[in-house]
Amino acid sequence: MSRRRVGGRDVKTRDDRILAVNATGAENGWPVFLFHGTPGSRTGPLPRASVLYRRGILLISYDRPGYGRSTPQPGRRVADAAADVADIAQDLGLDRFSVVGRSGGGPHALACAALLPDMVHRAATLVGMAPHAPDLDFGAGMTDDNVAAFIPAADPDNSGISERLRWRANRTAADPNSLLDQLLTEMAPADRRVVQEAAIQRLLVDSYDEAVSQGPHGWIDDVLAMRRDWGFAVGDIRVPVYIWHGEQDNFAPPAHARWLARNIPGAVLELQSGRGHFAAMGVLPSVLTWLAGVDDRPHQEIPGEELSAAV
Repeated sequence: MSRRRVGGRDVKTRDDRILAVNATGAENGWPVFLFHGTPGSRTGPLPRASVLYRRGILLISYDRPGYGRSTPQPGRRVADAAADVADIAQDLGLDRFSVVGRSGGGPHALACAALLPDMVHRAATLVGMAPHAPDLDFGAGMTDDNVAAFIPAADPDNSGISERLRWRANRTAADPNSLLDQLLTEMAPADRRVVQEAAIQRLLVDSYDEAVSQGPHGWIDDVLAMRRDWGFAVGDIRVPVYIWHGEQDNFAPPAHARWLARNIPGAVLELQSGRGHFAAMGVLPSVLTWLAGVDDRPHQEIPGEELSAAV
């Protein structure tokens, strides 16, 4: 009999840290690791368990180090996510799985695709960022706040951005709605239409609240990891990769998706007009079906009411 996989668990890593993990959906379904955004947590937003069960998906989400209930890992690189995922997979008894990253989770999903080629079946990145590269105008079309966070030129020793994120994490912990309120002032109209729904706002706020529950460490280390070299080359990825992006995204502009598509061998890019950053929540269920190897290409957006926080 297989070990129980659905539910919450703490996984000890090879270097004795703790990762808070949640698995939901079909216990013996196709396993897919979902990497949350920046900031974010294992709690969501996620497709409802019934949606996952119907699609035959075991969805595994975890708090990256320093977020939620996971032990901080100062100085971590994007590439370090691969070792953490391998440890979780071993704990769950998995030797093959797929990966998908949303927003700041995208680079971490690509790390697994590059560094765990014998374990990763397919990979997807939804509204994800590209690494800093000479042929990418990284900040073009990006919100001023994200330019300040992710472009290191104006803050080479990282002290300014670390202090700023510490202040924002403390404010979010005191009032989780404050982060969403601030994001709403920066959103393109396409994103405001998505986030105006009360149910979506509740899922986002709950995730932000959990993200900073032990302080700013996860948020700071996520941003610093994406400011520096990722620790792997996306050109080394050999597994199938699907890239989805909204053309109105101003948090991670579509030029990032185009760069990834040019530099990941065989990657499939879908740019959707009239969509922004937060539309990735709606396309996730159909992307999960592709990640399981059922469809040749994901294509259908799923209504917001099929989203749910993890339990």
